[in-house]
Amino acid sequence: MKHFLPYIQIILSVCMVVLILIQQTGAQVGGAFGGNDNMSSAFHTRRGLEKGLFIATVIIAVLFALSALLNLI
Repeated sequence: MKHFLPYIQIILSVCMVVLILIQQTGAQVGGAFGGNDNMSSAFHTRRGLEKGLFIATVIIAVLFALSALLNLI
């Protein structure tokens, strides 16, 4: 198992990066730096594919964290 953990972490990290990059955000660049954008765009309900991507990202992140902890043991 110890020999496969680095490969598992590489696969999980690539999956996590891809999932994060394909998520769309409603905020513009000015909103990230404190600009006065539409404040309601930051608070919306995720639906459909967006919700699935978010849940998949959280699951992959938790699996990555667990694999990192297992690697320490």
